Amino acid sequence: MKKHILLLFIILISCTSNIKKVETDEITTYYLIRHSEKVRTDTSNKNPNLNKVGFERAEKWAKYFKNIHLDAVYSTNYNRTMQTSKPTAESKKLGIINYNPRNMFDSIFQKATIGKTVLIVGHSNTTPAFANKILGEKKYKDIDDNDNASLFIITITKDIKTSTVKKID
Repeated sequence: MKKHILLLFIILISCTSNIKKVETDEITTYYLIRHSEKVRTDTSNKNPNLNKVGFERAEKWAKYFKNIHLDAVYSTNYNRTMQTSKPTAESKKLGIINYNPRNMFDSIFQKATIGKTVLIVGHSNTTPAFANKILGEKKYKDIDDNDNASLFIITITKDIKTSTVKKID
């Protein structure tokens, strides 16, 4: 009899832990931003750094995300996106994971981020394109080249996808 009660107790515990895992895996949140302001003095430079205002905005992004749990920070492998990502990643004690903007939201990325809260830093064209890939529709157009304040937020719960765009100055 004691063995049956113990077995029943073990089964209940394992079922409860599985239920909790399913619940946490059901919500995925993506925060997508464009890199902060870049140096524009040399138009031939394809990989410029952030300018002073850009570094200040990168710090502001870190403050914005201060009370938001992040599981990962993704960035393209460019100076301006890495420099924008760095303060937030450091404040969360996370490394920056590089992604290829030509392979956005592929099956590997989807599997790695399901059930997580993720920051993705990109460009004026890749940020809305990435949002569109996640949503499975062409909802957003490229960001204006002077817009460094748009924040795309996409939440996926089961098969329901919601999105919004905020301006964070």
